[in-house]
Amino acid sequence: MTDALITAAAEVFGRSDIWLIVLAAAVYGVFVGAVPGLTATMAVALFVPMAAWLDPVAAMAAIVTMVACAIFAGDIPTTLLRIPGTPASAAYADDAYAFAQRGEADRPLGAALLCSVAGGVFGAVMLMLLGSQLARVAAVFSVAESFWLYLLGLTSAVLVSRGSTTKALLALVIGLLLSTVGLSAVHVEARFAFGRPELYQGISFIPAMIGLFGLSEVIRNLASGTASTDQPKPQAALLSGRLLTSLKNTLAAGIGQLRRRPRQTLRSGSIGVVIGMLPGAGADIAAWISMAVSKRLAGNHRTNQPASSSLDQISDATAANNAAVAGSWIPALVFGIPGDSVTAIVIGVLLMKNITPGPQVFVDQPEMVFSIYLVFLLANLMLLPVGLLAVQLGGVLLRVPRAILLPVIVLFCVTGAYALNGSLFDVGVMLAMGIVGFLLERRGVPLGPVVLGIILGGPLEERFIQSLTAGGGLIGLINRPVAAGLAAVCGLLWLTLGRSLTRRPA
Repeated sequence: MTDALITAAAEVFGRSDIWLIVLAAAVYGVFVGAVPGLTATMAVALFVPMAAWLDPVAAMAAIVTMVACAIFAGDIPTTLLRIPGTPASAAYADDAYAFAQRGEADRPLGAALLCSVAGGVFGAVMLMLLGSQLARVAAVFSVAESFWLYLLGLTSAVLVSRGSTTKALLALVIGLLLSTVGLSAVHVEARFAFGRPELYQGISFIPAMIGLFGLSEVIRNLASGTASTDQPKPQAALLSGRLLTSLKNTLAAGIGQLRRRPRQTLRSGSIGVVIGMLPGAGADIAAWISMAVSKRLAGNHRTNQPASSSLDQISDATAANNAAVAGSWIPALVFGIPGDSVTAIVIGVLLMKNITPGPQVFVDQPEMVFSIYLVFLLANLMLLPVGLLAVQLGGVLLRVPRAILLPVIVLFCVTGAYALNGSLFDVGVMLAMGIVGFLLERRGVPLGPVVLGIILGGPLEERFIQSLTAGGGLIGLINRPVAAGLAAVCGLLWLTLGRSLTRRPA
């Protein structure tokens, strides 16, 4: 174990190219997060083709850094324009913007930066402490336990999705249907291939992801017509330096929050880790829940609450959303189940590098696991200087013309889809999934369950059939104590889901 840690430390901290990759990924993540409408998931999806040329440690370092920085950078347009840069920033958009209107934008931005770093570091520590322990538990799992665990993750994805439960369930069904295309480990004939050899191996995951999260954003912006010209411009004061004051004042605002409320920051970080571990939840849900908890515990249910209380809730939400980034990696590494859409892409990248996530990776490749742990610490520490610079240049980043940005995104989408296999068919898949993603979002159907359905549909079906054939029918699914316990939990979640379907409008 010690040897693996030393090897990982040398691999992460002893390589100059890792530092350069982390720095470049931090700048890229800040840019994506600071431009309203662009998400951390889209940034990672567009980066995947480049990851094919990097070694596993460098690829993981880049992904972790760009996500952590993008989550924070979304707070910049949230504070200055009341336009959430990322979904995780939507929870506190009104509160943060109120500070900017009073000429105090440095306070929420400083608190967001320092609390994001603190939450990210806390999440990394929890990843270190819980990952190996859960891996020992996961090592005793059979195909039956894995089946219920996958089903639990899919059910959670529907339950935690915002908006209509019916639409979230529809999104999951779409993802599961897409996962049935082509051959599988338990079938001898390809399904739904329509005579196309390209579909025998199923719908390629990466082009589908690029289309869902990249091209759909472009189509959505184009469909809005006047979005690029009608977008609010930052007030002159916001860019003149009167609100975004010196680095010293920005740091002081954040440090003051951490010193005054250390226990609350740990509480929010814990909430973020737990929410991040739930498949399909993610940083945005962690921010909403943490802010709701903070507001309830503080007793501030009224609309016109004191500025100090509002800043406390912003701090708690930002600590939770960055902690959730690390938390989402726990099920991805331990069980091979993506905690959110980003870790779904991560699993694809690891498989592309011949690394299979799951309990066995802790035994066969412990140095890789330790490298990921250390990369999380390095990424969150890198967020501090890059985030400070981003706060000062926030107004410049927000003024990138959409007429330049959108064609560049399309270029990356097409290039990324084609570069993986050199296949124009993959480009077609990307285009089709982009249209699907746009239509689904326009109807309020979340894309997260679609992604989890594509990723987990194949393994779920495989383990279901294996359990039936190896355990004597349906009894094989519940003939072990752990499997029976997971089945009971799934049953309770289905009851909750059934009540939601009957009570909540579609």
